[in-house]
Amino acid sequence: MVTIDETAPAIARLSTTIDAPLTTVWALHTDIAAWPTWNPDIDQAELDGPLLPGRSFGWRTHGLDITSTVHELVPGERIVWGGPADGITGIHVWTFEQSGGHVTVRTEESWSGAPVEAAADQLTKALHDSLESWLSHLKSRAEQPA
Repeated sequence: MVTIDETAPAIARLSTTIDAPLTTVWALHTDIAAWPTWNPDIDQAELDGPLLPGRSFGWRTHGLDITSTVHELVPGERIVWGGPADGITGIHVWTFEQSGGHVTVRTEESWSGAPVEAAADQLTKALHDSLESWLSHLKSRAEQPA
């Protein structure tokens, strides 16, 4: 099982409970090309072909062009991706757990590399804020009536 880098200078862990079916939440989160339609922090995203371990996808957020590679995929339960962007190596773990009519989404991400070491506090806050925003947008979109 792939995990974040526990020794990284920037780590954030957040979760939210979404009042929507797991199928809805999972479909939104894993339809990478559609991310910009519900997450205004993402300018563009594209995946060529199916979402599978070893497959890479490109996306742009906060002025960064990122190429992420899927490291692990357990449909409806867990997805892990990561990759480099401007000297920062990110590892991002997402887990999804249905309980009754709710889904708990947990996210944890680590950032390492020279830029993070030089500004760990600032970048830890940026990472936390970006994940908080992502979860908020995912919750908002998933809870909209069909």
